[in-house]
Amino acid sequence: MTIVPALDIIPLWFIFLSLCLVTCLALEAGYRFGKWRHNRAPEEKDVPVGAMVAAILGLLAFMLAFTFSLGAARFDARRQMVLLEANAISTTFLRTQLLPEAERSVSARLLREYVDIRISGLTKQQLAATIVRSEEIHGELWTHAIRGVEKSPSPLTALYVQSLNQLIDLHAERVQVGIRSHIPLSLWGGLLLLAILGMASIGYHSGLSATRRSPAMLVLILAFASVLYLIMDLDRPLEGLLLVSQQPMIDVQHLIHQNSP
Repeated sequence: MTIVPALDIIPLWFIFLSLCLVTCLALEAGYRFGKWRHNRAPEEKDVPVGAMVAAILGLLAFMLAFTFSLGAARFDARRQMVLLEANAISTTFLRTQLLPEAERSVSARLLREYVDIRISGLTKQQLAATIVRSEEIHGELWTHAIRGVEKSPSPLTALYVQSLNQLIDLHAERVQVGIRSHIPLSLWGGLLLLAILGMASIGYHSGLSATRRSPAMLVLILAFASVLYLIMDLDRPLEGLLLVSQQPMIDVQHLIHQNSP
């Protein structure tokens, strides 16, 4: 079962350095081509070229803002899903008291294991096994819920079944939103191509103007690579500097361990 997308296999630090290198090469190539054009075609003016460069950079800024909004929306969705799932686990655990004794103790134990693996299994190496075990626990909880309803059919046991059903649904939603929902590769490719064209056009305009290489070019490269790094960090749920806090799940874990027999 494939969980981690192909792009997520590449470390963020390597992507950052690669972006710096690629954009630097594009800017240098554009600069040298601009110098060559300045010597071969002196009648070409830099003012119209500057207007075209500004248009390309404006389009690049729009694409960066659009991609950043997608990454931020996915980050916020993952944060909301952690809170919703923590509330669902807490409610389901409290409602185990509505089940008959045999099913009550077994269900509480399964929920204790469930919240433990939901916290400790958020790594690339353990993620697939965590999802498989979570779904196995769903099946076991559902089996014991059916037995509890058969032994004691009442609105109270129906409340437990309702909360368990919500817990199972939220698992599927969290997997989809938190792990399988990413910024499309085609959008990353278009953004990278536009960035290369933008840096090359800046270098071309500088070479055409017969100016020396400015230290501001290096600052521009680092600034662009940093922004793109931040967007990729927002889009990755399992690594980077911007990780969703698991504190709601940790609070529920403490609650379950304190109240478990």
